[in-house]
Amino acid sequence: MSSQETTIQTDAIFRTEQLCRRFLSGHETIQVLDGINLVVPRQSLTMLKGRSGSGKTTLINLLGALDHPTSGKIYFGDQEITRMSENRRDKLRRHNMGFVFQSVALITSMTAFENVEFGLRVAGVDAKGRRERAEEVLTLVGLDKRMKHRTQELSGGEQQRVAIARAIAHRPSVVFADEPTAELDTNMGLQVVSLFRALVEREGLTVIMTTHDPNMIELADLVFSLDSGVMQS
Repeated sequence: MSSQETTIQTDAIFRTEQLCRRFLSGHETIQVLDGINLVVPRQSLTMLKGRSGSGKTTLINLLGALDHPTSGKIYFGDQEITRMSENRRDKLRRHNMGFVFQSVALITSMTAFENVEFGLRVAGVDAKGRRERAEEVLTLVGLDKRMKHRTQELSGGEQQRVAIARAIAHRPSVVFADEPTAELDTNMGLQVVSLFRALVEREGLTVIMTTHDPNMIELADLVFSLDSGVMQS
C-alpha cells in the first residue's frame, strides 16, 4: 500500500469491502448492491449519485447501521460495524450519526425550536444544555429569526433546515442525507447543499448525501456513482 493510500485509510470515517445486499422477492433474488468498495474521508461532503433504484438508499442504510449486508464488511473508523451486536449498533447510531430524509418528519404541532429541543431531551441532555444547543444549531442553519414558528408556517427549505439542525444537535460525527433536495426547487436545493458544505467546515462533520440531481454534484468533495448496484469508476 502506498503512503497516499495509507493516509486515506487512516483518515477514513467509513470503509467498505466487497459489500453486497440481496433481497428476496417471492422466489426471486434481487441483487441491490454488488461488491461495493469505497472509502469516505472524514470531514467531507460525499455524494452518492445515481438514478432511482441504483442502490443509493440501500447503501446509506447499510453505512448508517440501519440494515445488515448480505456479505462484505463495513468499518466506521477502526470499528467493524458488521460484527457489532444490535445494542452496539444502536449506541453507534445514537451517539455518532444523524439522519436527514427526503420527508422531513417534523412534529407539526411543535415550533422549530421545540422539534430540535425534543430530540435533545430524548438524548438525555439537561434543560439548560437543550436550550443552548437548540438555539445554537438553529442559528447555525439560518433560522435564528424563525425558531419560534410552528413547522407548518415554514417553507419547504426552512423545514429541511430544521431537520438538519435536529440531525446535528447531538454533535454526531457523520450525517446521512437521503435525497434531501428532491422535493425542493433547484435554488432551495443548492441552499441546503451549501449549508451542508458550511457545516463540514464549521462543525467538522462528515456528510454523506444521495442525489440524482446534477446541479448538486458540483459542491461535493467526493462523488461515488452507482448504477444497478455496482460502483462506477
